[in-house]
Amino acid sequence: MQKLLLSQVVYNHPGGNMESQFDDLPSLYENMAEWPFRRDVEIPNVFATLGDVRNRDILDFGCGNGMYSRWLKKRGADKVVGYDVSEGMLRYARRWEEEDPVGIEFISNLPPESDGQFDIVLAVYVLPYARTVDELRKLCAQMTRPLKPGGRLITLPIHPDYVRDRRYYEPMGLRLAPFGDDVDGGKVQLDLFMGSFSAQVTAYVWSRESLDDALYRAGSSIVQWVEYGRMRDGQHPTVDSSLQAYLDKPHAALLNCVIGAHSVDAAG
Repeated sequence: MQKLLLSQVVYNHPGGNMESQFDDLPSLYENMAEWPFRRDVEIPNVFATLGDVRNRDILDFGCGNGMYSRWLKKRGADKVVGYDVSEGMLRYARRWEEEDPVGIEFISNLPPESDGQFDIVLAVYVLPYARTVDELRKLCAQMTRPLKPGGRLITLPIHPDYVRDRRYYEPMGLRLAPFGDDVDGGKVQLDLFMGSFSAQVTAYVWSRESLDDALYRAGSSIVQWVEYGRMRDGQHPTVDSSLQAYLDKPHAALLNCVIGAHSVDAAG
């Protein structure tokens, strides 16, 4: 069994060094799109929340291998930019774009001129890599600054109410449990496994109050916690009964934020 031990716990630190624990995972991320909980729950719910993306300018923040970026472009988005700090992920995404071009730019830095230029920012599994309240607030500000007034941020943190029994998500190919004290901003260990592949990722789980606070400070006028299963796109009208346990207690929350005026706190 191929196993990656990924103990470097950094996603993105504004104004500091940038490292990633995902350089070796792009092909796994592509395969994970077919894992039932992603294929039948996460992905259709994300697109139902996004709504009609035709003629929209979209930033895929933490784009990984570019999977969501490509789907957005194929669904009619006008401009799609994929941003990530993992050079391994970006190499994969750029190579995919070269082999099958759909018109996406992939970048490793967000220039100041990107502020206020996008209708939508999609940030899938980005917030779990903020280690402190300060990092959480700065990361939320980074995600909202590129948005036009009235634009939307759709993001997926670890759900504060995820089941602490690490066996609960095993049928979905996941194990998730606190690593140390189970506190707000506490460290969690996420094991991914399917077939012959397994990987171990370290992340952080934040309370609803901390997430709401950081997103409002970053300029959100509305923060909606979307309930999985209530919103599905036309390609996935039903969810298999075997996924009911995941629908009851998903490991990730789905947040739909509308951006008003950016606050002073978000500028840091």
